[in-house]
Amino acid sequence: MTQNLQAKREKEKQIVSFMIHLYCYKKHHTEKGCLCPDCQTLETYALERTERCPRMAEKTFCSSCPVHCYKPEMRERIREVMKFAGPRMLVYYPTAALKHFFEEERIK
Repeated sequence: MTQNLQAKREKEKQIVSFMIHLYCYKKHHTEKGCLCPDCQTLETYALERTERCPRMAEKTFCSSCPVHCYKPEMRERIREVMKFAGPRMLVYYPTAALKHFFEEERIK
């Protein structure tokens, strides 16, 4: 169980990091693999929140979690990133995007 939980945590961190990098690359015109200072701060914050998530075992996605562990400002920033990067995930990271879609449909 612990190994599956850690794998889930790492996968979520990988996806949120990818989304932030994609957002920064497209919106802030940074080089691939680089982040502007604001996006670097957001990524660090998001990865820390994911690492410390107390409900990782039960939850599916942060948006459906009853506990909101992001500060309001950071929550708004990550929403903006996800709103932009989410649809583009199908092009840049299709496997993860499809898994996310089917998981979301299963929950509904």
